[in-house]
Amino acid sequence: MASGNDMKAANATYAGFIGLLKWSVPTIAIATLIIVVLISS
Repeated sequence: MASGNDMKAANATYAGFIGLLKWSVPTIAIATLIIVVLISS
């Protein structure tokens, strides 16, 4: 297992990853929807 100091860094990295994921997934979904609409029309 990781030591206490490593866990602090791991939690910070995880929080940053989740924050990035929270914004990137909807952005990619909207961009994909726009592209699909443009291709289908």
